[in-house]
Amino acid sequence: MRERLPVEVWVLVAASFIIAIGFGIVAPVLPVFAATFGVGHTAIAVLISVFALVRLAFAPLSGLLVNRFGEPHVYIVGILIVAAGTTMAGFSGSYFEMLGWRALAGVGSTMFTVAALALLIRITPAPMRGRASGMWAAGFLVGNVAGPIVGAGLVPLGLWVPFVSYGALLCVAAFVVWFFLRRSELAALDRANGTDHMPFMDAMRHRAYHAALASGFANGWAVFGVRISLVPVFVIEALEQTPAIAGISMSVFAAGNASMLFFSGRIADTRGRKPVAIAGLVVSGVTTIWMGFTTGTWDFMAASLIAGMGAGLLNPPQNAVVADVMGARGRGGPVLAGFQMVTDLGAIIGPISAGVLADTLGFEASFAVTGAALLLSVFFWVIAPETLPTHEEEHTAAAVAPECGRLDETAEVPTGERVGGKPRHPEA
Repeated sequence: MRERLPVEVWVLVAASFIIAIGFGIVAPVLPVFAATFGVGHTAIAVLISVFALVRLAFAPLSGLLVNRFGEPHVYIVGILIVAAGTTMAGFSGSYFEMLGWRALAGVGSTMFTVAALALLIRITPAPMRGRASGMWAAGFLVGNVAGPIVGAGLVPLGLWVPFVSYGALLCVAAFVVWFFLRRSELAALDRANGTDHMPFMDAMRHRAYHAALASGFANGWAVFGVRISLVPVFVIEALEQTPAIAGISMSVFAAGNASMLFFSGRIADTRGRKPVAIAGLVVSGVTTIWMGFTTGTWDFMAASLIAGMGAGLLNPPQNAVVADVMGARGRGGPVLAGFQMVTDLGAIIGPISAGVLADTLGFEASFAVTGAALLLSVFFWVIAPETLPTHEEEHTAAAVAPECGRLDETAEVPTGERVGGKPRHPEA
């Protein structure tokens, strides 16, 4: 019988889709809004990076909160905090006021990101981790395809409108998660004894975890940092196009990303994590360098599409490796927080470095350094062991089986024999 993903995974996919539409609405508008305060490229990059900086600082506490209160509660509260911070950012009267609201949104962002990934890992059977990760990322990225286009259409109504729209969509996502998971026994199992949570230092003994950290750093630099902070400016200033074209280019990247996630997840679950991750890093690194040397809209769109495909190849095996390292326990807030911290560190260093390079040496140098960071992380994957499970690991159902009897147990036909010590027999 073909295995199916738990219903809770589909709930997370739906929520990520809703969140992504809102994120895509705001992403191309954010640098444009910041530029209205009369700041330069570096200041805009700082505005992008402060979000990741707060996520980095708050990630360890987020991991502890997940272990203490459970993933669904931390997820919902985190989303509502982002909704409040993002909505208020749209009404900012100065650059520094906007910086403060972005920082608040960063606190909530790391809460719901760590919680979502922790829940996804815990409820997904080991042989399906790549596919589940691909589905979850696909929900986010399919929303990103439509988001920037919708955001560009909302700009004429006022630069504050996309921010309010994002806040409203986040509230919808929080409601979806609360409504469908409020009675979920699978999600509620997080309240079990937490003594088996994997410590961060245990994960650091695995070279595969090192590889995930390296590619997470480079991916944070390229995808979450440079793509948001530098690409809209590059399209407007270097290619002399409109903010609407900048939004479309980000949708093209997201479309390329989403197109590879299902394929990548399935191959990672059948052929192995390493080859897919390495291919994704190489494709993403080379095309990122190419993006900086494009001179027209169409070749830039082509480079964006292929770079997105490379990122789509990388995401499922990278997340699956983190889950493989955690193993059958499937719980390890600090391990996930560490992975998230490294990704955010890349998202902090990336845009600031790219902004400085763009101001001093030009856009070509910015994209070239970003692509080189992706290519350098390939080394860590080459020396890492393959983590694809060779046999089905213990899953959540098996973990609670002792409370209910054996998994293969069925009703017995009465034999009339009396066997002491068996609670289902007359002599017990």
